[in-house]
Amino acid sequence: MAHQPSRALLSILGTVAWGDLGPLTMYRSKRKKLVAFAKTWPTGDPSPEQTKLRDAFRAAAIAWQALTDAARAQWELATKRASLCMHGYDLWVHWRLIGDDHAIEALERITGTTLLPP
Repeated sequence: MAHQPSRALLSILGTVAWGDLGPLTMYRSKRKKLVAFAKTWPTGDPSPEQTKLRDAFRAAAIAWQALTDAARAQWELATKRASLCMHGYDLWVHWRLIGDDHAIEALERITGTTLLPP
């Protein structure tokens, strides 16, 4: 159950507090209140779908590392030129997981970049 920590905790952490601290996960609510709750851990083995998705993320990360510096720079440049709220790696992972070549081709035209392999 989420609870409101004391103000003393805020003075220790500073003005920006979120993430994990010991056994707690914390964030600021829309009302600017600090919300904290106990971390949760999985109780069982991952489902086949979870395993499949984790493997897909892992494969996307490995493929990103295999790109040349110039290719990674093109993905980053495309996100900046299109004013996307993501980095090049995020766009790469999206493309690898979703596989929407048409959207990436449109982004290439709009941003004047080369993203998809020939």
